[in-house]
Amino acid sequence: MTEIVIWLIAFALILFFSIKLWEATVSAALNKVVPRVIKSDDGNRWVWSVALAVLGATTLVRPIDMLLTLIVIALLGFVAWKLVCWAMGRANFH
Repeated sequence: MTEIVIWLIAFALILFFSIKLWEATVSAALNKVVPRVIKSDDGNRWVWSVALAVLGATTLVRPIDMLLTLIVIALLGFVAWKLVCWAMGRANFH
């Protein structure tokens, strides 16, 4: 029960501050990180703020789970990248 309360408090605080500071810092930081196709505008403010709040609260409450998830995603991405490179090398484009 304590973990849920901590998660809800962290979620609410991160959501509040990301919406409050959207124009000053959050939007500029996201525009530097994300590709041009999904750059943020005012319509995406709520989507990005909720996503950041969920990720931030989960990272605060369960940091090891998030770290292991990131490691698994990185390994899957690396394997997929190597598989694509291998397939492109074997492909005959003549």
